[in-house]
Amino acid sequence: MTQLREDDARHGFATRAVHAGQAPDPLSGAVMTPIYQTSTYVQEGLGRHKGYEYARTQNPTREALERCVASLEGGTHGFAFGSGLAALDTILKLLSSGDHVVCGENVYGGSHRLMERVYGRFGLTFTFVDMRDPDRVASAITPATRLVYGETPTNPMMFLADLEAIGHITQARGLLFAVDNTFATPYFQQPLALGADLVLHSTTKYLNGHSDMVGGMLVTARDDLAERIGFLQNAAGGVPGPMDCWLCLRGLKTLPLRMRQHDANGRELAAWLVKHPQVRKVYYPGPPRPSAARARLPADAGFRRDDLDRAGRSGAGPPGGRTHPGLCAGRIPRRRREPHRPPGEHDPRLRPPRAATGHGPDRQPGAAELRRGRSRGSDGGSGAGAGVGGSATRRPGPATSPPGRQAATPPRH
Repeated sequence: MTQLREDDARHGFATRAVHAGQAPDPLSGAVMTPIYQTSTYVQEGLGRHKGYEYARTQNPTREALERCVASLEGGTHGFAFGSGLAALDTILKLLSSGDHVVCGENVYGGSHRLMERVYGRFGLTFTFVDMRDPDRVASAITPATRLVYGETPTNPMMFLADLEAIGHITQARGLLFAVDNTFATPYFQQPLALGADLVLHSTTKYLNGHSDMVGGMLVTARDDLAERIGFLQNAAGGVPGPMDCWLCLRGLKTLPLRMRQHDANGRELAAWLVKHPQVRKVYYPGPPRPSAARARLPADAGFRRDDLDRAGRSGAGPPGGRTHPGLCAGRIPRRRREPHRPPGEHDPRLRPPRAATGHGPDRQPGAAELRRGRSRGSDGGSGAGAGVGGSATRRPGPATSPPGRQAATPPRH
């Protein structure tokens, strides 16, 4: 069972992302955690070892990752798994046949499949509700309920849940509350500070950030839960290899930088899409309904809680500047708004080649031809339901280029 040390929580978020859980290698002094690619460890005698008995149970590289993520989430115990679903599988193993689970209805499809098609066969029952409304969560609770499981923002619709309100509901009833924090990451949201008992991650996504490993993570601040999860992690053996742990540790070092840029990119793209004449609806976490005002993320979160009007202007942040404890806000300096440009025009390297003049096989289609082609081939499209996220409505029509600017031409490959 991996537990935080005192110095793992000593520094700020960005410093902990680089250093928490990691110490220079005692043999060589290497500042990067070594990849302990071993299954067994030499023991001085029967049952006498240096803290590492077998790699399924303990691995120094894995422990460094577990302590680092636990520190970032504000927990005290971390547990790494071979995938996010392996982490969820461990949560469900805390339950017994006949137990009932209240779950968000817009959770990741793999989570729904594991619950209904695997654990449903073993006697667990599930009720899926719209967690944007905490009253629906409360109404779904029965005497057999043991777990409330949520995901916010959800994958893929970006629905948000008021973790603090749901946390009050579960704590008052003595229920376990677990939150999938994969999309927000601890940089923007720390569910343990809002009443959750367990935090789950697919480390494959933002925590690693490089699309070169698959993994999962559970974090808690409760010693009793940590004891049970540690037993299940070793007994069921769904642990990651040391190489995958090392890759995720590498990715964590740039987590604050990447999340800030994700936020900036998301705002740029949403502002562009909301003004596009062929886009009817933009799925982007805009301001919640008045009844869910506390569900919003901080003013500069990667899933920005602003209203994008038809002119692409951002609305106000949280009422009264209020943000939840444990959330990081105000990290991104405001930039002067630049004139609207199509994607690719911001970076010269991404600009398509200029249309060639004349005729021949190398001739690129001109702007007028592209406009006619798009007009013939587009039906405007539509989406169903914007949920909590803000939406913008547009009448379908032909795409037009900004005044005085040529339409972008796709590059030839």
